[in-house]
Amino acid sequence: MRPHPPERIDEFVAAGWWSHDPARSWDEMLRARVADRPDATALVDPANRRDLLGSPLERLTWAGLDTRVSLTAAALAEHGIAVDTVVGTQLPNTVELLVTTLAIARLGAIVCPFPTAYREHELSTLAPVAGLAAMVTVGSLGGRDLAGPAASTGVPVLEWGPDGLRAAGGTAPGGVGGSDSAGRPHVGDRTRGVDTVPRLRRHPSEVVTLCWTSGTESTPKAVPRCANSWHVIGTGCAAAPALTADDVILSPFPLVNMAGFGGVLVPWLLTGATLVCHHPFDLPTFLGQIATERVSYTLAPPALLVGMLDAPGLLERADLSSLRVIGSGSAPLPPRLIAQWRERTGIEVTNFFGSNEGIGLISDQHTVPDPEQRAAYFPWFGGPAPDGGTLSWPNPIAGAFDTRLVDPATGEEITEPDRPGELRVGGPTVFAGYWTSSGLDPSAWSPEAASPSSAAPATRGPGSAIAGPFDEHGRLRTGDLFAIAAHDPTLLRYVDRARDVVVRGGANIAPAELEALIGALPGIAEVAVVGTPDDQLGERVTAVVVPAADADPPPTLDSVVTALREKKIASYKLPERLETVEALPRNALGKVLKRELRAALV
Repeated sequence: MRPHPPERIDEFVAAGWWSHDPARSWDEMLRARVADRPDATALVDPANRRDLLGSPLERLTWAGLDTRVSLTAAALAEHGIAVDTVVGTQLPNTVELLVTTLAIARLGAIVCPFPTAYREHELSTLAPVAGLAAMVTVGSLGGRDLAGPAASTGVPVLEWGPDGLRAAGGTAPGGVGGSDSAGRPHVGDRTRGVDTVPRLRRHPSEVVTLCWTSGTESTPKAVPRCANSWHVIGTGCAAAPALTADDVILSPFPLVNMAGFGGVLVPWLLTGATLVCHHPFDLPTFLGQIATERVSYTLAPPALLVGMLDAPGLLERADLSSLRVIGSGSAPLPPRLIAQWRERTGIEVTNFFGSNEGIGLISDQHTVPDPEQRAAYFPWFGGPAPDGGTLSWPNPIAGAFDTRLVDPATGEEITEPDRPGELRVGGPTVFAGYWTSSGLDPSAWSPEAASPSSAAPATRGPGSAIAGPFDEHGRLRTGDLFAIAAHDPTLLRYVDRARDVVVRGGANIAPAELEALIGALPGIAEVAVVGTPDDQLGERVTAVVVPAADADPPPTLDSVVTALREKKIASYKLPERLETVEALPRNALGKVLKRELRAALV
């Protein structure tokens, strides 16, 4: 099924961003890498695989990966998986995750990934929304049962085990998967299944994934995306670190969202690089993989990179000699982070800002060379140029976007610096509308845009005046506040999520700004800033902090306010309440759940 209407597909194809050629589909991209590099290493398991799954680490060549994908696709087909079937996956970041994802794509089905941290509540709530036909998981992960919770979805569960992929409690059809004592895959009858799955050559505008929003503000929503839109994002993410077939990528991010698919899977398929998996995050294992596998590119959250900088002697002891670039994001980067990584290790850090819905801002050494500016600012991809055109940047996807800053209250376009506005985004990376239990969100449908090639009606995508996640110009209402940089109107500064902004006596206060300042204070490991209700002012600023293990004395409201006053910030921004906690509530992807904090503080 094609979520975007034919005229929108043709528009993006004519502009050169999309293609009608099935070569853009994930299955054809895999086949191209097999033809180019059959004997090159494609995929490597986590070093701690035996602890996770009780079986030895595997290394697959591109040809070996292709065989495993075909055999797995045949097994899935035996269980009724076919074109446009939605298949849930809940798998650790191992060979099985990549094999399963590509096998589902080979069948023309739709991958719907769930984080391994999800349990019965999340799975049983979201499965009906996606319309799952089956779940693929492992029996247990590090001793924790996954097959049981997967059964709460009410659909058949297929389980990876030592003998391969099988119905939960059953045997492996066709002897799919697994490995022998030398780590070589054993597939039973090695010819069965390889030629039984027809080569579909799917149009790259067909839905290939249903990813879930993070759920930090409400129940997660399903975001359908096609290979064409993933291709654009992946091209930009591959260009930032200048990936080639000679690179080795270490990914601690599973295939569940933009970071996994757009930041890792597609760049890997585009370049033919080697992909090394990591799960769950463990710093000694992570550093060991960088050294052993000669990793040249990896991704890591800001908190980890700061912790590595601050750990005495860690960077000096670690062998990072092969590492060129680290990608980071998902939270504001401290101003010192990029500069200190460059100064102490020679490694560049790229600052990514993205979302499942299709935002893709990339601040790297090519677009924002100054390291301190790169931590705070993004190139305005798709922004208006003074000559009436679009700003130009040294990234191949910069011109794909159509972006503006808009006052969310009035709809007025913002052109002056330092005035926060909601980022509105259009273009070939943007999704077509949220998926519901009835298919694509009816509020985003347009009957005349139905795709003749699809059994189900397709959404109109952005560009209609129908109410939904898009504005009257067809741009996505991102909910993210940015401001034009005062020193350079071609750069954008992230302010905060619109819903997270604290409104105190009519003044807007960005928690992200305070979090950066408070988080840099001695004795504070983590901090989240939220607004709590107040009868007089509407909201007051509350800081929720996790004290550092060696904090002596522990942080207090007075000590934090005193330190902030020394930073000469406006007095109306100062916290008026401070709470200490052992840990901040987070979702399965590590994002702070501020709605839970607000509820607990009332």
